[in-house]
Formats: sequence, structure tokens, C-alpha cells
Amino acid sequence: METNIVYFDETGDDGLIKTSSETFILTSIYMSSKNWQKNYNKIKFFRRELKEKYGFYIKEEMHTKHFLTDKDPYRKYNWNKETKLEILKAFTFAIANLDLTCINVIIDKSKIKKQDYKILENALKYNIQRIDNDSNGKWNYMIITDKGRIAPMRKTARVIRTYNPIQSKYFFSFKNQPISGLIEDILEKDSKESYFIQICDFISYFVHLYYKCRVNKKDLPNRVGNLIDKKFVGSVMATLKKSNKLNLKANKSNSYGLVIYPK
Repeated sequence: METNIVYFDETGDDGLIKTSSETFILTSIYMSSKNWQKNYNKIKFFRRELKEKYGFYIKEEMHTKHFLTDKDPYRKYNWNKETKLEILKAFTFAIANLDLTCINVIIDKSKIKKQDYKILENALKYNIQRIDNDSNGKWNYMIITDKGRIAPMRKTARVIRTYNPIQSKYFFSFKNQPISGLIEDILEKDSKESYFIQICDFISYFVHLYYKCRVNKKDLPNRVGNLIDKKFVGSVMATLKKSNKLNLKANKSNSYGLVIYPK
């Protein structure tokens, strides 16, 4: 059976305090193991191009929020606004050129009614469920995530291997549908050492901005708004959709397949 490799990263924090972040976005990208080397070669070549054209170090981590808000380590490059926009566009098109699929789960804290709501655990469960649905028994998968939240993520994945209640489409009842495609425990890797986790970070942060400014009709964060506008955010999302990077089946009622909870 073919194996897919899944990478996870998030935007926002998983605490219930709404003043810390309004949302928690958990993003996954996944690809066939057959395509991993090809994708890696493409992104490595792309990073070499960034080094040659803009001086962006090949081993420098792309942390999208820090890049957009002009924080270290990016200040040392002294890029002007036009150059930074070119780099963001280049990253978007580089992702669009890869052979992978993406799922985004948004936990909107303003909709949470229960004080014991498990933000990270639910976001992970909803994401894995949709990966498992996409596999449909045709391939299995292993998960690699950024460091920091490995213990609760492993625990959640172990639980839904045996107990994964799914609401019936026709009755007010639930059926147990354990996930079957996940192999091994969730593994962790430092995002500095993984271009693919950095891609998750890029997509996740732009999903966060899209939900904030295009869905909730709020302003972009001040420092982000100094570099990009709402139209730019929309163009990133449109490019990812047009290039078939987004799993639209994850939520057929959303034009970008965004999975939004609580309902």
C-alpha cells in the first residue's frame, strides 16, 4: 500500500483566553512518498533561487508572521517593500507548483461555549478525519509536526484509532468510525529543519489572515497591513485553490474547503 507523508503546523494558540488569539488554525499538507523527493528538489531549487536573487539564506527559516511583521531575523536583509512582496509571491507560486494537498481547520474561539473545549485536540481530530476520508483505504499515512505540542497530539491520535464518533447524516445519533490509515505515533521535527513544515506555516498564516479580513471583515494586523492588503491575501488563497492545493472536499460548503468549528 502506498504511504503519504503528512506535515502539520498551526497559527494562533490553543488556549481558551480569547484575548491571546481570536482563532486557532491547524494546517496539514500531505503528499505521496513517491512525490516527496520531487517536491523536496523543487523547494530546494526555489530556495537557491531566493538566495541568488535576494540573498535569502537557504537555511534561513521562513516564519511567515515574522516575515510580514518585519521581525528578526529578516531585518538584517534590509529588503524594501517591493522586494518582500516579490518574495511572498514567489513562495506562493512555489507552493502551487508542488504535488501536495492541504487541509485547514479553523477553531473560532468566539463560538466556543464550553469551558472545557479542547482546541488543539479537536482541531487535530477534525483534520485527521479528513485526511483519513481522503485516503479511503487506498493509502496510509504518517504524521510529522513541529515541536511543542507533541504529547497531546499523540494522545489524541491514539484515541481516535479506537474511538472516533461521527454524527450520522440522517439521524441525531453518532457512530464509531475509528481512523484506520495512520501508521506510527505522530512524530516531531523542528520547523527550522523542514521546508514542508514551513510551507504549512505559510499557508496557515494566510488562512488566518483570510478568515480575519475576508470572512470576519476585520482589519489586518497593523504591521501586516503595512506590507500587504486584503486583496493580496485573497490572491494567495485564490492561487492555492486554482493550483488544486486545497482539499475542497474537506468542507464542501466553503469555497476554499476551510473546516470551521464550533458550528
